[in-house]
Amino acid sequence: MESMSKNPGKFLSDVTTELKRVSWPTKKQLVRYTLTVIATVAFVAIFFAVVDLGITALLDLILG
Repeated sequence: MESMSKNPGKFLSDVTTELKRVSWPTKKQLVRYTLTVIATVAFVAIFFAVVDLGITALLDLILG
């Protein structure tokens, strides 16, 4: 971080150089990864909703 304040031009040049080295995903890979993340988040959300409903029902039985 210290080098950024001393020479911001060199820092930006280094950032540009590093970004050119990045292996960017193809459009097909990006779509696949995005769908995987969305499906995983949906699965986890549904799982926790079911667990929450189960715990709520169990507590209603015990307390109520």
